[in-house]
Amino acid sequence: MTASLSLSQARRIALAAQGLARTRPAGPVTARAVGRTFAQLQLVQIDSVNVVARSHYLPFFSRLGNYDPHILHTMAGRKPRRMMEYWAHEASFIRPEHFQDLMVWQKRAWVGAHHLEPHVRQDMEERILTALTAGQPMTASELTAELGHDEEADRGNWGWNWNIVKRVLEHLFEEGRISAASRTQQFERKYTLTSRVVPFVAQPGGTPEDSLDRLMDAAAQAHGLGTARCFSDYFRTPLKAGAESVRRLVRAGRLLPVTVKGWERETYRHVTATVPRKAEGRALLSPFDSLVFERRRLEELFGFHYRIEIYTPAAKRQYGYYVLPFLLRDGIVARVDLKADRASGRLLVRSAFAELGAPADTAVELAAELELMASWLKLQDVVVWPVGDLAGVLAEAVADRAEGRDGLLQPDSPLIGERGNVALVSPVD
Repeated sequence: MTASLSLSQARRIALAAQGLARTRPAGPVTARAVGRTFAQLQLVQIDSVNVVARSHYLPFFSRLGNYDPHILHTMAGRKPRRMMEYWAHEASFIRPEHFQDLMVWQKRAWVGAHHLEPHVRQDMEERILTALTAGQPMTASELTAELGHDEEADRGNWGWNWNIVKRVLEHLFEEGRISAASRTQQFERKYTLTSRVVPFVAQPGGTPEDSLDRLMDAAAQAHGLGTARCFSDYFRTPLKAGAESVRRLVRAGRLLPVTVKGWERETYRHVTATVPRKAEGRALLSPFDSLVFERRRLEELFGFHYRIEIYTPAAKRQYGYYVLPFLLRDGIVARVDLKADRASGRLLVRSAFAELGAPADTAVELAAELELMASWLKLQDVVVWPVGDLAGVLAEAVADRAEGRDGLLQPDSPLIGERGNVALVSPVD
């Protein structure tokens, strides 16, 4: 018999699977805690946007609070590595045990040197591999100089202005022959031989279908529950093959068919997924957080419609440039457009909007989260701009925290968003 779940239960399963259902641990965050969180997520998407912090830093802050990002550099840069770069959802840090399985199923034909003349590509591959074998990890620009390569960048290549060295490097990266040893301060990959990142990479066991089943099982663990589309999207594997994998995992007892009230799609719960009695978490979520990967699932679970507006012209943006959803307990209750203004030492809240029916303590809890984020980013002030229906009450809540008061709204207060907008500059303790 297929189990039936309420929407509230489905939310709690999803939040628990993502490490977002509980309050954060007290005390200093250890490397072990960061490692456990990464193992739970399976992957963390990488993006170069640094408006608040690098996107792969934020999911750990969301789940753990004030931690040292240097822990991630250690996990990715020292042996034995606990994370490595490869294509997954997009460019991502992945668990090394997924590397060989992903190589079977990741096909990024637009990346790198697929369209170069074969003899040009082969010649450059040999020169790059010889240089990397003989020397230390190098960036694309360092390799270009090392090889004495002089070329006008290809202006037609998706606007990235990659020269042939960079394009062949990305091709070799996709093939798994080279990997990223580390990143520079400018966020450039330092390439090296994959054998130096993962000294012994065993061949995946069994067939390509076995590889896909391992990836889909890992994705289902990270989701708690979802559809074949949700699980396939996590590592960006083909949907049709993913649906077949789901059927195999059901037969193997790894996935359990369930129904969720209000959902019309075939839905599955991972056998290890738990249902907490309640969700107590609080987090600002990166636009690239794995909880928000699959937008349809996000809207079905939380009633939250979300789009990244980075590439939307400023005049057409609805909420702002770099908008982070705010999770409070079992709901996504607000969204804020944030910027870390490092030169002035301020965390700018450039807009703040409440979701319909947001609880009365939204502004108070969000103010506390912003204060924590500012402290983590080593910023001294939180500044709330007068944009959005939540901005005024949020500014007051930020000021109240700074002044050591208990907070503006009490549990029996009316819903937020009914006051005038007031912008305050508030020092963070």
